[in-house]
Amino acid sequence: MADSGSGGNRLPLALPPAPEEASMSASMGNPSHPHSLQGLLHMAVTACPGDPEPPPEPMTEERRQWLQEAMSAAFRGPREEVEQMKSCLHALGLPTPPTAGEAELTADQQEREGALELLADLCENMDNAADFCQLSGMHLLVGRYLEAGAEGLRWRAAHLIGTCSQNVAAIQEQVLGLGALRKLLRLLDRDPCDTVRVKALYAISCLVREQEAGLLQFLRLDGFSVLMRAMQRDVVKLKVKSAFLLQNLLVGRPEHKGTLCSMGMVQQLVALIRTEHSPFHEHVLGALCGLVTDFPQGIRECREPELGLEELLRHRCQLLQQHEEYQEELEFCEKLLQVCFSSPTDDSMDR
Repeated sequence: MADSGSGGNRLPLALPPAPEEASMSASMGNPSHPHSLQGLLHMAVTACPGDPEPPPEPMTEERRQWLQEAMSAAFRGPREEVEQMKSCLHALGLPTPPTAGEAELTADQQEREGALELLADLCENMDNAADFCQLSGMHLLVGRYLEAGAEGLRWRAAHLIGTCSQNVAAIQEQVLGLGALRKLLRLLDRDPCDTVRVKALYAISCLVREQEAGLLQFLRLDGFSVLMRAMQRDVVKLKVKSAFLLQNLLVGRPEHKGTLCSMGMVQQLVALIRTEHSPFHEHVLGALCGLVTDFPQGIRECREPELGLEELLRHRCQLLQQHEEYQEELEFCEKLLQVCFSSPTDDSMDR
């Protein structure tokens, strides 16, 4: 005899009530247990308080068409954007017409500038930026357009490199491998167009912040000297962005403080603070704070009497105390005074 627990004699999961039990339940007002999924659903609906919601209305043809178009567009979008990038790269890859007149050359340049702008918009999307690189777009930018004759092409190429590279390690590595950083530093240091310099600095920042290989290249190419010269330009945006990048690098990579001090960075930053007051002084003072924080060599250099830094900072504090908009700059001044001029002057800070 088979075991009662075996599959052949397994008891049903639920037994229907006996006829007398069913009639008793009905007479007491209790509904019987459902015996099907439909019955269970009916019981759940009728057990809910309040009136049940009406069944959903059938989808209208207009709504159905809209939904189909939306789904189609969602799947079609990435493919169309790749095709747009291919078209842009085709236009950018064409040679300049050798015998074109002035009007033709102007139209050709405008077409190329438009292609670079469209690519920059598309590559705000990280997936598109990766596709752009797979299509060899970065080779074209670095090899041809960073050194193009027209400044409008140079700055748009630099901007596109920064857009693609920002926070994407694989793209940063590709750009660095193509030698773009050397060309970008050259643009920042020597280009006659201020917009090109600003866009080159943006691309440089995207390649060296939080990127070990980029920062090492930056050091080998004497990037800090280029950055200091950029801070000494008469272009406010360039001064602010250069000082901000220096401040960021000092906070994120403190191991390079000794290199900067040996370059005379403390003296150059103090000289910048002595210029006519400007919003970029906040970042210069921030960079100087970065140089002295937990770094005795920086503190000693700030204390050099010929710099006159203590007097300069106290005077600056008096000027800023009545201006809320310069609160952060004031805090940097106060921190420098505390770190450099309110602590022992002997060699105990080396221990």
